Amino acid sequence: MGRSLAFLLPALLLAATVESLLTVRPDCQESCGGVDIPYPFGIGAGCFRPGFEITCLNNTMPVLPASTGVVRVLTLLVMPRPEARVMLPVSWTCYNSAGNTTAVSLDGRVNFNKDNVYRISNTHNQLFVLGCNTFVYTMSWCTAHCNDPLSAMYTLYSGCTTYCNDSRSAQDGACAGVGCCHVDIPPGIGDNLMKFDTWSRVGKEFSPCDYAFIVEKGSYTFRAADLHMEKHTRLPLRLDWAIRDSNVNSTASLSCAQLSQGNSTSCVSDHSECVDSTNGPGYVCNCTKGYEGNPYLPHGCTNIDECARPREEFPCKGECRDTAGSYSCTCHPGYRSNGDPRENPCNPNFTLAAKLAIGISLSVSLIVVALLLVLIMLQKRKLDKVFEKNGGRILQNVKGLTIFSKEGLKKNTKNNSEFLGNGSFGKVYKGTLPDNTMVAVKASIKVNEATKQEFAEEVEIHSHMIHKNILKLIGCCLEVDVPMLVYEFAANGSLGHTLHGNKKQNLPLDLRLEIAIGSAEGLRYMHLYTTQAIRHGDIKPDNILLDDNLTPKISDFGLSMLLKEEYFAKKVVGCMGYIDPVFMKTGLLTQKSDVYSFGAVLLELITGKENVYDKNHSLIIEFCKVFEKEKTGRAMFDKEIVATGEDIFILEEIGKLAIECLKEDIEDRPDMTEVAERLVMLRRERKLHKTPNRTPSRFEEINMEYSPNNIDRSGTSSATCSVPSTPTSKDFNASP
Repeated sequence: MGRSLAFLLPALLLAATVESLLTVRPDCQESCGGVDIPYPFGIGAGCFRPGFEITCLNNTMPVLPASTGVVRVLTLLVMPRPEARVMLPVSWTCYNSAGNTTAVSLDGRVNFNKDNVYRISNTHNQLFVLGCNTFVYTMSWCTAHCNDPLSAMYTLYSGCTTYCNDSRSAQDGACAGVGCCHVDIPPGIGDNLMKFDTWSRVGKEFSPCDYAFIVEKGSYTFRAADLHMEKHTRLPLRLDWAIRDSNVNSTASLSCAQLSQGNSTSCVSDHSECVDSTNGPGYVCNCTKGYEGNPYLPHGCTNIDECARPREEFPCKGECRDTAGSYSCTCHPGYRSNGDPRENPCNPNFTLAAKLAIGISLSVSLIVVALLLVLIMLQKRKLDKVFEKNGGRILQNVKGLTIFSKEGLKKNTKNNSEFLGNGSFGKVYKGTLPDNTMVAVKASIKVNEATKQEFAEEVEIHSHMIHKNILKLIGCCLEVDVPMLVYEFAANGSLGHTLHGNKKQNLPLDLRLEIAIGSAEGLRYMHLYTTQAIRHGDIKPDNILLDDNLTPKISDFGLSMLLKEEYFAKKVVGCMGYIDPVFMKTGLLTQKSDVYSFGAVLLELITGKENVYDKNHSLIIEFCKVFEKEKTGRAMFDKEIVATGEDIFILEEIGKLAIECLKEDIEDRPDMTEVAERLVMLRRERKLHKTPNRTPSRFEEINMEYSPNNIDRSGTSSATCSVPSTPTSKDFNASP
């Protein structure tokens, strides 16, 4: 015993020294790509605890710096449980017609534990295997020669077997061994490596590949079509994390019992406590009961005002008073409770005479009260029925979504006294929440029993889409015949109003470029959102809102929600001039349809003209004619933003990008990731040009090229635009 303590003491002293030196600089980056980065996580030197580094790729996407693979981070949580939600690629192996494996495969090898921080959560994930006549298992926790796959040893395994008789064996929603199997995983798994083992594949051409992946519970449902899953598919997974020893093969990670002997821990906040990890060795920190916040920061745990929380969470049937770390619940003077007023109501402490007087008064008013109660009950029953019809029982359990009552929403909007405009389905009003947050309240679609589930899923998906360039859905009111949706308020209205309205603003080129970049980033986030990418379906300047800082916000998701799980629309609905001709002709809506619409928006930004202007002129057609004839779009650029050859270069590049977005063949159009990156590159070079003592940039090299007398119109261009055939009306609704 003495030798063990003597051996452990230097390590404890070193840990105490390291902990005492850990600080967070005030200039540390707090988020990346819309994802909060709470300490002990951090970006950049001095901003994170060892092992908790986050890398911000292109300043837009947070990733774990794993030893293998790019692991995108979706969320990071400190409390109420230590968790990192990430995206991982699906592992796969494929077979030729002879039943032999092909040369290319993906075993999904990802080692999270370069610094021994993460474990794959066994309580929140499952292993899925898809294919026919195959057995797949995951090997994890390399114990020796980790860098040499031939010599590595693994101590944790989990897997299952699938089989198929024929191409009709696998059924949607059924994952019990026929085409699909799933199994729980054990605790302690610290990395990911899939091993495929198969038997005869003869006659199994309908299932050319096997797939395996660990995925967050509830995030995946098997479909028979997934036997032909896209090989680049990524799925969400939850990781548990804890403070552990840096050596993955060591069992010497400190526990709370060892740290309680006067040694320093990472639990530096007042009112914080050490809790042993439940998935692997080590410990985590929690705020003590009655406090919340970040226990890893000095003074990070703050008192909870229990009296301001819902009574279901902190019950009190009397007078509630907040105290440090707790609360008191007592009866008002003249009242008493038959027991604890937290659980039992407080009743008046009346004398006999007072009770008789009250009884007489109650008898006189009994009929009136009864009638009132009947009216109230009928009204409540009506509201409950409407609430249920609009999916209230589903949406009231959605985390982060506020459910407003009918009366509460009337109060917030001052009975709809401030009209903002007309939305896709009805009028839009301005409102103010109790915390003085400005909101916009707009009508949604009418819901019935057949569409209730779909509407609830749409609202839930939208409430979870958190990005600075996506209009945030705050809550909804379901006690009205047509549900009302409550959004963040965009003080400067729509981009269409700003460019073309009665009080249009003269936006400089730099600001137009920022609006284009922000709008592209919002669309890219939608296209990459979870496993089922979202298509917007109705991108136009009126659906790009601007906040008080002129930051663009993508809004109006009516069409995109309805198509989130379908590829073909039953009706083609949109705005002429922005609608993808492929979608208009076939009903096929893809992410490249949004790219086409965004190309039309880019043309409006650089020309200042409406998509259909002078009543019968199409901006897309006119710009393409000019570009194909003169090899430049300069003749149509907005004169208010053209000042230098540098401006001409930027506008030319945006015009070329717009034409690529408008190409007739959807395969020739760029995706939104490429569009956003190219716009960001233009901004970067423009800023470089303005930097003193710089290296001569591309702008200076081509400045003369774009001067009025030096534009070369002798070249050829393969750029062609795809345009609507009859651009004579802005709005349409047609069947494919």
